[in-house]
Amino acid sequence: MAPVVTVTVTALFTLLAALLAGCRAAPAPSGALATATASPQGYGAVFLGPGDCGTRGPEHREVPCASEKAAARVLSRYDGPAARGPDCPDRTDFVLHVSELRPAVDEDGDGAVPRGYACMRNLEPPHPGDPGGGGGPHTLVGDCLYTSRKGQVKETACDGSGGKRPQYEVVAAVPGRERCPASTALYVSLGGRQPVGCARRM
Repeated sequence: MAPVVTVTVTALFTLLAALLAGCRAAPAPSGALATATASPQGYGAVFLGPGDCGTRGPEHREVPCASEKAAARVLSRYDGPAARGPDCPDRTDFVLHVSELRPAVDEDGDGAVPRGYACMRNLEPPHPGDPGGGGGPHTLVGDCLYTSRKGQVKETACDGSGGKRPQYEVVAAVPGRERCPASTALYVSLGGRQPVGCARRM
């Protein structure tokens, strides 16, 4: 009998935006948060390890990548909570959070499926993690934003297909605000070595 692992799907859009007036925005998570049950079957040393594929829907299962049920591929997989682990690659479409479980049978016989997270990319479009796609765990150059409430912005598809009209586009990533172009109307926290996103009004 295959072990059952509970996973949580989160689009980790953590945007910290600041308007030119100097007001600093609070983090603005967007996207759906849902719980699902996964029944890993036929997996190797790690459940949903790098290169493995999984299904979508209410139950997330690991399946062969050639299967008609395969919907997304694992770009990278890490143990432990995402808040303390490495960032997912830029092209990640969504993140699966795997809760720790100690089933009777597991992938390597040690009696545990460890808590962790898998960085997933859809096998077919759409790819919300791509620049302008309107989603994914990172804000990238080429992404578009809209004001969700005063002092807070969220990502939306640049082509308007996300249901919210884009108001800003991130045109550059720089070390500090002083390096942003004069046309910058919004500063966005990106993290990494170029932590400031410069967004122009559209």
